[in-house]
Amino acid sequence: MNTAAPPAQSPAQPTHQALEQAAEWFALLRSGEATAAHRAQWASWLEGAQQHRVAWDYVERISGRFEPIQASPTRETAVAGFQAANGRMARRRQFVRGLGVLAGTGLLGWAAWRHTPLSGFVLAWAADHHTATGVVRSVELSDGTMVWLGTASAFNQDYRSDLRRLSLVAGEILIQTASDPDRPFVVDTPQGRLRALGTRFTVRLDGDRTLVAVYHGAVEARATDSGATRILRAGQQTRFTSGALDGIQPADPAREAWSRGILVTDNTPLGEVARELRRYRGGHLGVAPEIAHLPVIGSYPATDPDRALAMLEAVLPIRINRTLPWWVSIEPKSGPRR
Repeated sequence: MNTAAPPAQSPAQPTHQALEQAAEWFALLRSGEATAAHRAQWASWLEGAQQHRVAWDYVERISGRFEPIQASPTRETAVAGFQAANGRMARRRQFVRGLGVLAGTGLLGWAAWRHTPLSGFVLAWAADHHTATGVVRSVELSDGTMVWLGTASAFNQDYRSDLRRLSLVAGEILIQTASDPDRPFVVDTPQGRLRALGTRFTVRLDGDRTLVAVYHGAVEARATDSGATRILRAGQQTRFTSGALDGIQPADPAREAWSRGILVTDNTPLGEVARELRRYRGGHLGVAPEIAHLPVIGSYPATDPDRALAMLEAVLPIRINRTLPWWVSIEPKSGPRR
C-alpha cells in the first residue's frame, strides 16, 4: 500500500513539467470553461509526446478516486462525504460485501491509483490490524507487546503455544516486544524473517526490500531465499531482499518519531521529505527537480501533511501550488504562479 508516486523516470515517461501540464489541462477541461480551441490545443499537446500521454493517464488514474468531489455541487458536502468514506475504509466489517460495493464507488480505482496490485490491496484490507492513509495508531497484543502502525499499514497476527508471529502486509510497524521465554517473537515479510531478541524495532516494506532498524535489544534478520543471517544491535539498521542483506548502517533514533505522527528532518533533501509526506496524503504530491535538493531541518506533523507543507513554505524559498484539490506540487518561489 505505497503512496501515489509519479511513474518512474525514463525517456518515454513524464517529467515534472509534463505532469504539471497534464494536471492543468485536466483542470481546464473539467472546469466547464474549455472552448473548442482549448480542446484542440489539448489534443495537440497530448499527441506531441509519449510522456504527455503517460502523464495524462496518470492524472486520470488519480482523478478517478476524487471524481465525487469534482462532481458535487457543494464542495464542502463532497469533502465531508469523502472523509466519511475514508473512515469507513478503515473498518473491516462486512468485508466481502464491502468489496462489491467498493467496485461501484471507485475505491478499486483507489487501489490502482496507489499502484498496488489488487491482491495486495485485498490482503491489506483483510489483515488483522490496519490503518488508512494518514493514520497512525497503536495496538496492544494479548501478551502485552505494543505495536504502532504507520500510515497505510497492515499486519496479521498468529500467536501459537510455541511461537508469536506477525506478518507485515503493507507499510511500517514499530514493535516493543513483551517478554515470553517460551515463545519466540518473529516478524515475517515477503523478503525474510526477523527474530526479536527482547527489543524495540521498526520494520518497513520498501518496494522489494525490507528495512529494519533496532532501537533497543537486538534482532536477527534472515533472507528467505539465500538464508543469509545477520544480528543487528541497538542503534543499527539494514535493508534486505529475499536473496541478500545489505551492510549495517547507523539507525537514527529520531526516525521512530513517526509513531507519534511526527516527521523529524536533519538536513534532509526536500525531495525525500516530499516522498515521506506523500505516504500520508491522498492524491499527487510532486516536487520541481531544481529544488528537490534543498535541505530541510526541523519537525513536521506527518499526519497533517497540508500543515507540514505550509510550514515548509514559510521557511524555504518554495511555494505550494494546488492545481486541483488532489494535485499539489512544490515549486520554486521565484517561478511563475499558475
